[in-house]
Amino acid sequence: MSMAMIGICLPTFVMGPTMVLIFGIWLEWLPVSGWGYIPGDKVLPALMRITFMGTPDFAVPALSELVANGHDVAAVYTQPPRRAGRGKTLRPTPVHAAADRLGLQVRHPASLKSDEEKTAFAELGADLAVVVAYGLILPKAILAAPRLSCMNLHASLLPRWRGAAPIQRAIMAGDTETGVQAMMMEAGLDTGPVLLTAKTDISSDDTASSLHDRLSALGAGMVVEAVDLLGSGSAKLETQSEDGITYAHKLGAEDRQID
Repeated sequence: MSMAMIGICLPTFVMGPTMVLIFGIWLEWLPVSGWGYIPGDKVLPALMRITFMGTPDFAVPALSELVANGHDVAAVYTQPPRRAGRGKTLRPTPVHAAADRLGLQVRHPASLKSDEEKTAFAELGADLAVVVAYGLILPKAILAAPRLSCMNLHASLLPRWRGAAPIQRAIMAGDTETGVQAMMMEAGLDTGPVLLTAKTDISSDDTASSLHDRLSALGAGMVVEAVDLLGSGSAKLETQSEDGITYAHKLGAEDRQID
């Protein structure tokens, strides 16, 4: 039998399942995943071990897409439950609720600064952390723990509107275009190199809510593509421009006033 009839799997240190073609039959290779070569040098997507970090509704579609595409989500980090409603009962975040529905492990520390939290994060053995509107500062030890570091999904066209409220600030400033970008994280605030970009126009009928939903949907598809590029080693990163930097500070009471 010629070697051309056998699919060859080149394993990496990435945990999770992959598929191998042997004697014309697809088999699941469980101990490791990586990039398998089949006749014609077709490359199969890598399934990666991912730590997901997110909090609001905006982040839920991205988490759902990662799970739907077969990635191993080792744990979901989100902000702690908050008291809300007339009864002031503790309510989990939208991401927490989604992770529970998907049967995923949830962690909600108030901070990641302690040595215990840093160790617990590192012990997950993740290939990549995917961060979508998490809301907590990531210490350098957290950024360095995953094998491929941490990737952030940000709802603006960087370097415009770095920070916490890019959707609202774009609307308030009268911007006619915005987008969502996948970027690698650094110690600085949304300063890392950009991996992928998806743009959308802002119409006169758009509100922060309608734009939020559109960018969330765009980002969900983008995050899977970005993970595949990073897993294959074919990602091309673009350094952010030093021109046009603006900051999307959190909305305050003064921003709720109508002129």
